[in-house]
Amino acid sequence: MSNIPFAATTPVSVSRVGLKARDADALASFYRDVVGLQEFKRDGETITLGAGSRALLDIESDKSAKPDDPRNAGLFHTAFLLPSRADLGRWIRHAIDKRIPVDGASDHLVSEALYLTDPEGNGIEIYTDRPHNGWKWNGSQVAMATEQLDIGSIISEVPAGDAGWQGAPENSIVGHVHLRVGDPAVAAEWWNTEFGFDTVAKYGGQAVFLSSGGYHHHIGANSWQSPGAGKRDTALTGLAWVEMRSASAEKSDSREDPWGTVIRTLPGQPG
Repeated sequence: MSNIPFAATTPVSVSRVGLKARDADALASFYRDVVGLQEFKRDGETITLGAGSRALLDIESDKSAKPDDPRNAGLFHTAFLLPSRADLGRWIRHAIDKRIPVDGASDHLVSEALYLTDPEGNGIEIYTDRPHNGWKWNGSQVAMATEQLDIGSIISEVPAGDAGWQGAPENSIVGHVHLRVGDPAVAAEWWNTEFGFDTVAKYGGQAVFLSSGGYHHHIGANSWQSPGAGKRDTALTGLAWVEMRSASAEKSDSREDPWGTVIRTLPGQPG
């Protein structure tokens, strides 16, 4: 079994994500069949999914909700981090075999990632990190880019005779969450202040990347589609909340970012 990814060993990390869905059953099926999550439980109108023993996603049913609008603040993507490059190779083979539509694929220097969209328009990233001791830093800023992904090289990591994709393996986590915001500078100030995050990368004035403990980013925030967005409409589908785990938190709490996105915090040690 692979070790827990570096992203979960930092003082603060992402624990899980909550989505609001018009058709929770169909969305849960997608995350089981495509992403490889296991269904853990159903509690009233909420379906909880995860990997191994770790809950990663709650899908809350709201049949009256309006479809999400990408011009509003909300979710850009939930990024599921697989423990090893071979795991990503297994998922790619699965995607090819099942003809799963993929929106994009990128080598970000620190990570290798593929992107897709769920049936209700929520973005998904499935990725693996390169070893963190090989990341390039310029002072406090980590080198990231968007380059062509070498699909063949990743698939070659899967051993001959391997059983193939059996679902998201033990120690898969939500490595980061990327948010749509009205102003990335305001988002950065909020995460710097509320969680003590470091600003580790910027893409002009339109995107910012923030992290704890030297990770490349636990939170991304961009205004590519949502410049000037105001408070999020809670009647929309999409992001319901993001849950963080913090080693310094003494109790659970909940707060809202400047766009009304609910950020929960649970006390807990890294890992």
